[in-house]
Amino acid sequence: MIIAQVGSTGYNILLFLHIVAIVVALSPTFVHPFLARDTNGEYSVRRTLYAGIAKRSMRIYGSSLIVGGLLGFGVAGLSDKVYQLSDGWLTVSVIAWLAMNGVLHAMVIPAEKAIADGDEPNTKKAETGSLIISLLFLFSLYLMIFEPGA
Repeated sequence: MIIAQVGSTGYNILLFLHIVAIVVALSPTFVHPFLARDTNGEYSVRRTLYAGIAKRSMRIYGSSLIVGGLLGFGVAGLSDKVYQLSDGWLTVSVIAWLAMNGVLHAMVIPAEKAIADGDEPNTKKAETGSLIISLLFLFSLYLMIFEPGA
């Protein structure tokens, strides 16, 4: 049964929302390393900056990552091309999305809050978590574009 043909308006809207949500969710992961370096030695500036980031991380970035992934299920499930969760590329994409959520919520967000509270060693933890999320994103993007094994 065709629910939304690839290229149809409904499908394209869902795909657009999926991509926007993921871009919003991942934008800070590409910025963290630069923030840490640009504020090196300026601890009061870094604390103020990360206080603002920490306030918004869960509400904006965390929510966007969750919603973006759920919209991805919609993109795969509503298309006229039948995708099965047993497709290797799709299963691995879901695992990578779950891992990104785990790293964001267990590593990056707590590190941001700690930096805002003046715990400077957490800067490296935030950078490392951001790097992991960035790599997982690039890997997921590869899987979704090339669909290896499909």
